[in-house]
Amino acid sequence: MQTTGTPLSPVPIRWGILATGGIAESFTRDLARMPDAEVVAVGSRNPESARRFAERHGIARAHGSWKELAADDGVDVVYVATPHSAHADATTACLEAGRAVLCEKPFTVTEAQARGLVELARSRDLFLMEAMWTYCHPLVRRMGALIADGAIGEVRSVQADFGLAGPFPPGHRLLDPALAGGALLDLGVYPVSFAHLVLGEPDEVLASADVRGGVDVNTAVLLRWGSGALATLGCSLTAETPTWAAVTGTKGRIEFPRGFFVPSEFSLHRAGREPERFTAPDPEAGYTHQAAEVMRALRAGETESPLVPHESSLAVMRTLDRVRERIGLRYPGE
Repeated sequence: MQTTGTPLSPVPIRWGILATGGIAESFTRDLARMPDAEVVAVGSRNPESARRFAERHGIARAHGSWKELAADDGVDVVYVATPHSAHADATTACLEAGRAVLCEKPFTVTEAQARGLVELARSRDLFLMEAMWTYCHPLVRRMGALIADGAIGEVRSVQADFGLAGPFPPGHRLLDPALAGGALLDLGVYPVSFAHLVLGEPDEVLASADVRGGVDVNTAVLLRWGSGALATLGCSLTAETPTWAAVTGTKGRIEFPRGFFVPSEFSLHRAGREPERFTAPDPEAGYTHQAAEVMRALRAGETESPLVPHESSLAVMRTLDRVRERIGLRYPGE
């Protein structure tokens, strides 16, 4: 005789948090909203910072180094939340210790670094994903489905920007070339990734920037594809830009208001029809969409997410490299 009842919840995926800054705080708070996720450890190069973070979030283990966190066998996957200048070193430490990794964006500083991480993960048969939360967002995925279904015809133009007015204090990481500072890698990765999601890797890259003190503070990017489609993108540390995005095709357009990279809504405009508005089912979900994708992939035994595939992250890094070539920006040690 069969019995029925409430389905058993999946065994929680055990997360480790590497670094203790603001983005680590936000991600950890969002994981607490997910019944199938458990944050079991945190690691920082500052033991006291790790201890305080663990106390704030009720985390069982606080490690005083990245290496100690990576060696924690009670961790299934590590979220790397350092500034991007440390992504390659932190992710390498975790992969070499046998840990799956979700690494914040931009993936690394250069495409060569990113390729090294992908090759290491593949050689160890380990899951690795860039934390491009935009790609995992339900509304952005809905946009992709509409475009694929021909809702706006053939895409001819993508527009997107992300700018902050500052001012940033002297010594801030965004102004420090030794930490790969500037607008492009920290903010520009969003509009560039958005254009890649819609049109793929561009054939031509043009750019111009205001470079001060070894970092770009105001940058404009023009991407071109063989189809004739264009993307006009911007990022800034000197101006509070609209931070919006639009995709225009031969039959209509899709517009995202401020905060396109984690949207609460978008509108679809087609000739002869009233605009259609699409809203997020849970505007407060934030980081949970990418965390859910990581946990789905781990349970399925996958080493790569179809939503944020390795090649997509590598292609974005190649474009960012090409932009830096165009604006003459090199970081110390390159």
